[in-house]
Amino acid sequence: MDDQPARGFLTSRPDGFVIILGTNEIASAIAARLSRERFRVVMSHDPFPPVIRRGMAFHDALYDDRAEVDGVVAQRAETTMEIVEALSDPGRVVVTHRQLTDITPLKSPAVVVDARMQKSRTTPDLRGLARLTIGVGPKFAVNHNCDIAIETHPASTGALVEMGETRLGDGVARTLGGVGKERFVYSECDGVWRTPLDIGAMIFRGLVLGYQDRIAVRAPMDGYLRGIARDGVHALAGAKLVEIDPRGRSACWTGSDERGRRIAKAVVAAIEKTPTRRHVFRPQLLRLH
Repeated sequence: MDDQPARGFLTSRPDGFVIILGTNEIASAIAARLSRERFRVVMSHDPFPPVIRRGMAFHDALYDDRAEVDGVVAQRAETTMEIVEALSDPGRVVVTHRQLTDITPLKSPAVVVDARMQKSRTTPDLRGLARLTIGVGPKFAVNHNCDIAIETHPASTGALVEMGETRLGDGVARTLGGVGKERFVYSECDGVWRTPLDIGAMIFRGLVLGYQDRIAVRAPMDGYLRGIARDGVHALAGAKLVEIDPRGRSACWTGSDERGRRIAKAVVAAIEKTPTRRHVFRPQLLRLH
């Protein structure tokens, strides 16, 4: 892909334009990989569920903090002109609060990737909004709400699903340092999350990590904060607020992990199948957020 100005790119090189729904660590691993593959990537933020693994994601660029994943840096853009100008730099990922329906008027994307990882919300039919629509994670059904899907279940992470549905979540957390679900802290009610802590902080069992609706939330174990929702976000009951890495000096909270890289590799493989998929763009627009 050449480095011509963004306006020329958007009008003459549609095959390189990708919109990713979500700013979590999985969406960010995909965005970083596609950026290195010379695609022009825009990530559209969705507030549910809150992003907690922010050191592994481009999410904090939405607040003008530096956000880097695997050597790729994100840039916030909110207006149409800002998005167009940001896309002129092929080495950056564009992150925005704007919805899919606000971005597609720039140019119908070649690929839309839904990586919001919304396990309990209705998944809209994205087919026809791009040459290829890819669903990542649970609740995707090929030829129903996506063209091709990618498994995120631990038993088959990164597998391409070209027929049928992806596996539903089983509620079993992957182990980290021999610890499973116990390393997470979940929201007990709907409310605004307040915390003075940030990613990478060393914490101890019983420490008050923050407050939600004035209810103290305490650490269940010693470790480092691998994930913590940003101060001021609204979290629904049952949402993950905190993840603790119990591995001591081996703890890691930045960059993509093996799971994210496997899923990102699968997205690239799915895009390589794009020439066999052609759809007529549907004029109706979806409100996703």
